Amino acid sequence: MNTPETLHTEVTETASAIAEMEIRGAATIADAAARALGAQAEASTAATPEEFRAELRAAARVLHDTRPTAVSLPNALRYVLLGMEGTTVEELQNSIARRVAAFCGQLERAQDDLGRFGGNRLRDGDTIMTHCHSTDVIACVRAAVEDGKELTAYVRETRPRNQGHITARELTELGVDVTLIVDNAARHYLNDVDHVLVGADSIAADGSVINKIGTSGLAVNARDMGTQVMVAAQTIKLHPATMTGHTVEIEERDATEVVADDVRAEIGDIRINNPAFDVTPPRYVDAIVTERGQFPPESIVILMRELFGERVTNPWEEL
Repeated sequence: MNTPETLHTEVTETASAIAEMEIRGAATIADAAARALGAQAEASTAATPEEFRAELRAAARVLHDTRPTAVSLPNALRYVLLGMEGTTVEELQNSIARRVAAFCGQLERAQDDLGRFGGNRLRDGDTIMTHCHSTDVIACVRAAVEDGKELTAYVRETRPRNQGHITARELTELGVDVTLIVDNAARHYLNDVDHVLVGADSIAADGSVINKIGTSGLAVNARDMGTQVMVAAQTIKLHPATMTGHTVEIEERDATEVVADDVRAEIGDIRINNPAFDVTPPRYVDAIVTERGQFPPESIVILMRELFGERVTNPWEEL
């Protein structure tokens, strides 16, 4: 990774961990990115406000470029940097520290609030089906279980990285009766499912949900089978740039996640595509649950404008 020498090690280490998916989950990514900016600001030895802003701009760019689809990352950077104010380096440092503390505090409360809204949609005896791993989904289930509801879950493995194994373990620890299934078996079990419950990597202004590859097909099958689809997503997942028609970039991950190099050589001269995410149109989603409440997907743009206004530029390009 090519980075300026002035960058704090927490910035470079955090960026590397996000890129390698050692830090995963939108809230965790956002928290880590905000704290890395805070570390950069606190340790800065910039002589002038201009130098300080240049350091913060460089740090934000390095962090931003790690995961183009994970909108919680630029939203975290946007929140911290838009609150930077002052005429001296010390004042700028203090404003960054306040914004990081406020943002991380909001993150801590947001998931519990979201969980309560999502848990209220689940009834005692319900069966859910999950895809990939989402801490927001786990929060909904935890809230329902703490409310005395017994739940059953079909958990899709979610190839090629098998994040469903993490979901299966965490749901089991909550006392949920879990059945792990291969991704292609989902339709076979959907008649037994009350809710498909998934997270989101980002949500567009029209209510489209960008999530782990395979989510869209699952949602289409669920609608065909009459099974409700609930998306659990904190507001840090909202993608403000889509209000002006920006399309969400779909991350293409390394081919070795799908097929090891030696196996690929045995197969022959083939091309391997490994998109990390797909887009589920809003017509296949029944509700998007956030810490602000639950919304039909078509109404999410109203919440987006309330939170971000019409401003969709990246603050690290303007400092």
